[in-house]
Amino acid sequence: MNAVLPRILKSAYRKEPIITTLITIGIVDALIGGFDDSWTLFTFGLGTAGIALLLKLWRMQQQPPMPEETVVQHYLPPQPSSAPLPIIPVSKKKPRQ
Repeated sequence: MNAVLPRILKSAYRKEPIITTLITIGIVDALIGGFDDSWTLFTFGLGTAGIALLLKLWRMQQQPPMPEETVVQHYLPPQPSSAPLPIIPVSKKKPRQ
């Protein structure tokens, strides 16, 4: 579990850094407000995290759907050619020391 959580956080921060930062700030504020009995900080933290989550859901709905058919690009010809490969000359120079 210890190795999985940092990977998830890094992936989330790479994909959407602003929204993930707002969620982190909101959760930390809510935790501090909950432990210190500061209800205004607690509600501010929950509100910040909630708004960030709503913003993330809204942005997910705004993205166009992924194309179903992917384009495959072939770099080699479909059948091996009968032409011989070119010979590359190699010069044998002494390396400088």
